[in-house]
Amino acid sequence: MQQKRELFSVSFYRLFCIAFIVLLSGCASITGSKNQPVSINTVCEGQPIIEASCTLMNDKGSWYVRTPGSIMIQKAYGDLAVDCKKDGAVASGKFKSNNNGAVWGNLLAGGLIGYAVDANSGAGFDYPATMTVTLNPPCPGQPPKISSAPEK
Repeated sequence: MQQKRELFSVSFYRLFCIAFIVLLSGCASITGSKNQPVSINTVCEGQPIIEASCTLMNDKGSWYVRTPGSIMIQKAYGDLAVDCKKDGAVASGKFKSNNNGAVWGNLLAGGLIGYAVDANSGAGFDYPATMTVTLNPPCPGQPPKISSAPEK
């Protein structure tokens, strides 16, 4: 009887250790980063625009960058809004937050609680590494287009 109890205890301990390792390996909040570098570019009528001022916003905060430029942002479950402007030309864009591989491992190993932790921290999600925002004409450095209407 004592030998059976010891065998059960050792087996249970091994199972617990294996389960714990599996849970940790899938948890994006532990294995992944809550921050991500992103690069922002601006264009207008197909031409790159330099020194546009951009504001990046998600539910974790706001960041400012001049284009072309890179900045470290905090990842979030929700989309990233980007607003840029230069010399009267403006643009807005939204970039989707996508699940990364670690969040799926956590969902399988940790269930809904693990997924909720990753969603709250943002660690289980990524934005595109490079984002291009298109400014609306008139483009900076160009004179406004004047329509030529016939005179009467």
